Amino acid sequence: MRVLGIETSCDESGVAVYDGERGLMAHVLHSQVDAHAVYGGVVPELASRDHIRKLAPLVREALAAADCGPTDIDGVAYTAGPGLVGALLVGASLGRSLAWAWGVPSLGVHHMEGHLLAPLLEDDPPEFPFLALLVSGGHSQLVAVEGLGRYQTVGQSIDDAAGEAFDKTAKLLGLPYPGGPALAELAETGTARFDFPRPLTRKPGLDFSFSGLKTAVAYALQKAEPSPTLKADIARSFEEAVVDTLVLKCRRAIRQTGLRRLVIAGGVGANRRLRRAMAAMCEAQDASLHFPRPEFCTDNGAMIAFAGYCRLRAGEVTPPGISARARWRLDELRPPTAAA
Repeated sequence: MRVLGIETSCDESGVAVYDGERGLMAHVLHSQVDAHAVYGGVVPELASRDHIRKLAPLVREALAAADCGPTDIDGVAYTAGPGLVGALLVGASLGRSLAWAWGVPSLGVHHMEGHLLAPLLEDDPPEFPFLALLVSGGHSQLVAVEGLGRYQTVGQSIDDAAGEAFDKTAKLLGLPYPGGPALAELAETGTARFDFPRPLTRKPGLDFSFSGLKTAVAYALQKAEPSPTLKADIARSFEEAVVDTLVLKCRRAIRQTGLRRLVIAGGVGANRRLRRAMAAMCEAQDASLHFPRPEFCTDNGAMIAFAGYCRLRAGEVTPPGISARARWRLDELRPPTAAA
C-alpha cells in the first residue's frame, strides 16, 4: 500500500509518500519561519494562506520525487488535529479532494500520533510496548504505548509545554523567532550558574510544570545588568533545568511502568543536550532509547504518511466530510477500525 501524507497543523507544509514495502519514498517540506519571524510568533491567518499557496506544488514535487503518479497512490492521509483550525482545514480539504478525485480512501491523522510513531521510520524501530515522551511547542506528555491506538497518558504538563517554555524564555532574552533553537544555540556558550527550579521533581507523579521556570528567568533578568554573557548563562541554566526535569520524569516513568523502551519525539526532541542526557539515563536504567532523526522531530509529512498507512492498511477510513479539531486528546484514539 502506498500513502500520500499531508501535514498542515501549524506553520510548516509537509508532504510525503510512504510505501509499505519500499518505506519512505519521498518527503518535502516548506517552512514558514521567515514569514512569521517579523511578528515573533505564528500568525494563524498568514499560516493558512501560505499553506494554500504551497501545498499543491509540494504534492506535485513529492510525487515526482517518488517517481509515481496519482494512479500509484492507494490512500491519502492528512493531519486532522490538533492544531490551528484554519491551517488544518487547508490540508484536510486538499487531502479529501485528492482522495475523491483519485478514487482512494482517506484518513484524518492525529498530529501527535504522527510524532509518536515517527521513530518507527528509522532503521532500528522500537517494538511495542514502549514509553513515549512527546515534547513540542504545544505538548509535553508521557504516554504508555501498548500498540497502535492503545495509548495511556501517564503524565502531562499542567501549564506550559516544554517547547512553549523554550519559546517564551527566548523572547524574554530578546532572541529571534523561532526561540527554541536560538536559545539552545546561545546556551552552548554559557555557564549554568543560575540555580533555576526543577518544577514538580520533589513531588511524586509524572506531571510537568514549566511556567514557574519561565518566571524565574524573568526575575533573574530583572536583578542583573543585561549583557551577552548574562543571557548566555541564563540560557544554559534554563536549558539544563528543563533537561534535568524531563530526564528525571522519564526515569521515574520507566521505573513505574516497567517499560524498558523509551521514545522521544516532538520538536524539543532535536535538542542535543536532551539527547545526551537521555542516552546516559537510559544506559543506567538498562533501557533502550529511540529518537526520530532531527528532521522528523519537527512537523513533517513523513510521520503523517506513516501513521496514515498504519491505519489505512487495517481498513480504517474517515467518514465523508471535511473537519478539523483544534484540541484532540491522544488517549481518545482507539486501535484501527475497518469501515462498515
